[in-house]
Amino acid sequence: MKGQVSPIEQILREKILQSARTPPPAGLTRRDARLPGVKGKAFAVIGMRRAGKTSFLHQCRADLLAAGRAPERLLYFNFEDERLGDLDAGRLGLIPDTLFRLFPEPAEEKLTLFLDEAQRVPGWEVFARRLLDTAGCELFLSGSSARLLSREIATAMRGRAWEIVIQPFSFREYLRHRGLPEPDEPERLDARQRAGFDHHFAAWLGAGGFPEAQDIAPGERRQLLQNYVDVVLLRDVIERHGAGNFTALRWLVRRLLGSPAGLFSVTRAAADLQSQGVGASRDTLREYLAHLEDAFLLQTMPVATDSEKRRQVNPCKVYPADTGLIPVFDRSGKPNTGHALETAVFNHLRLRGAELGYIKTPEGFEVDFLATFPDGARELIQVCADTDAPETLERETRALAAAGAQWPKARRLILTLESRLPFPELPRGMEIMPAWEYFG
Repeated sequence: MKGQVSPIEQILREKILQSARTPPPAGLTRRDARLPGVKGKAFAVIGMRRAGKTSFLHQCRADLLAAGRAPERLLYFNFEDERLGDLDAGRLGLIPDTLFRLFPEPAEEKLTLFLDEAQRVPGWEVFARRLLDTAGCELFLSGSSARLLSREIATAMRGRAWEIVIQPFSFREYLRHRGLPEPDEPERLDARQRAGFDHHFAAWLGAGGFPEAQDIAPGERRQLLQNYVDVVLLRDVIERHGAGNFTALRWLVRRLLGSPAGLFSVTRAAADLQSQGVGASRDTLREYLAHLEDAFLLQTMPVATDSEKRRQVNPCKVYPADTGLIPVFDRSGKPNTGHALETAVFNHLRLRGAELGYIKTPEGFEVDFLATFPDGARELIQVCADTDAPETLERETRALAAAGAQWPKARRLILTLESRLPFPELPRGMEIMPAWEYFG
């Protein structure tokens, strides 16, 4: 019948009207992620589930509204809606078409679309490319898969996508969330102020940075974060990639998240599983590990070397997406503060865009990180929660000295948990500071 709309069009109409009439949520903690000044790009906002991608989209929309943009031209559209199960790529064009029918004015103002979890619609990337090719259209895309950028957008957009990774709250964002001061000029802080940041930093390491996990009891936080991991396994690994060996997948996750900052060998893991009567080939475990990285649940770091063969034969190190996940899977009963601190440093360095590897020196010493930054600067970093014991400090500085002989231009650092002023004297050319001060 003429003039009659289909059920899917009615749903799109409802969602568009709701977006236009609903202001962005108030009280969201402002994230430090920044938009580049490059024009004509699709902004791909990616990261683990519940890390805050949707809040960042709302932050960007709120900024545009504050700049005077019309709400009818700033459409937030969430594809995680069970009513959209029949929506396919061929009908995605109904979204802007319906918007323009509902709000034909102001036609001269450009359209900005915030498409949340767009990858749920097969073939969405072609639609996104067509929108980018439309004059006066700006595009934000979010998803919980690294492949949102690396495969779909990179192929369809041909260099017209810009990645923005949203991690759980950084230490600065954690302080901001609580209305606490941030350490802008640490060199001017007195002992009392530094002790305060030491306290807050330790609390952040323990609680982690997932926004929803803040300010709740430890038992509730543990259950919440366990649920996060379960959803990642179901939605982002099993459903998305068709992983069929759930027993091996679950074992792998417990092994990796229960041993943060630990060395991991696929060959050894396959042998361990076989000894428990679980069949899983090395290729299967490699695939599962790649899927877990793709979902941002964890990340691996190879040994620092130019030799591809050496990278393959040496185990990698594995870090969880957030320190709050560590107590959920660690069965040792210990605080595990050192590994939490190392995880926090790893995630901070990745946020700064550093290429990372751990070092095994010819003498057999290990350095936690060789970080190579986008500007070419390098840093050798040892993470040590407590440097009070002389033998501990001697071990860390000895390893740094050995690695410094291989990378003489690299800055050499020891990052600790607390200020502990005065710090012990170090060999020439080495620095020591609390990690929160290094994070800046």
